[in-house]
Amino acid sequence: MSAAYPLKKYIQYLLKAKDEYSIHSPFVFKLYTEVIADKNKFYAFDELDIIRKQLLHNQQTIEVIDLGAGSMKMNNIRKVADIAKYSVANKKYGELLFRSVNYFKPESVLELGTSLGLSSLYMAYAVPKANILSIEGCPNTYAFAKQLIASSGIKNIELVNSSFDIAFETSLQNKKFDVVYIDGNHTYEATIKYFHLLLKSINENSLLIFDDIYWTAGMTKAWEEIKAHAAVTLTIDLYKVGLVFFRKENKQKEHFCLRY
Repeated sequence: MSAAYPLKKYIQYLLKAKDEYSIHSPFVFKLYTEVIADKNKFYAFDELDIIRKQLLHNQQTIEVIDLGAGSMKMNNIRKVADIAKYSVANKKYGELLFRSVNYFKPESVLELGTSLGLSSLYMAYAVPKANILSIEGCPNTYAFAKQLIASSGIKNIELVNSSFDIAFETSLQNKKFDVVYIDGNHTYEATIKYFHLLLKSINENSLLIFDDIYWTAGMTKAWEEIKAHAAVTLTIDLYKVGLVFFRKENKQKEHFCLRY
């Protein structure tokens, strides 16, 4: 896999991304100005920054069993510091995740791809009363995340060590989610498969957040198909992540590419 593709897509994104002055939807304007482009510092960011810095300096190694597309930059024996650098949402997007769930106040959140557990903590700090269920396929990464979350004192995260396929047949059966963060198995086939499975677990007010939508040509193809799906009424492209809404208030399908 080459890093040239996402760079090319990033340049294209920069050329077409708009700011709030180009947004005609009141819902999207409010979301952009109060969440996406918000520069305010939230109460939990200092504590989350401390955890991130600890991870970035952690020289412990983990044997990562990749059940999906794997990593462009690392082999299977990885330092925690390298996973934190390359495979965990960076500060900018971690804070976006925090602001997004803080804004929508979901009661139930699903995360597909726990990794080290930092993104789980961003969401848990944002909505401490929500039930957060996070699925991680690698048993060693899962064990690390479980320890990290326990040491943080956060109580509203449930971790499950399972492949996504098995989880949909077991842990996720008959469950509904207000927000779903998809950050694992970055292939076209898996992304489309999980999107269709998730359609059974959401409602018209749910939000799906897809990570790495321009990581590969396959991920971009999946993103385009998701945008075009009949159930989807609104999508927002922020380059690294794509936001997907099913709001029936949107009588016509809308797509926004916004600067972030």
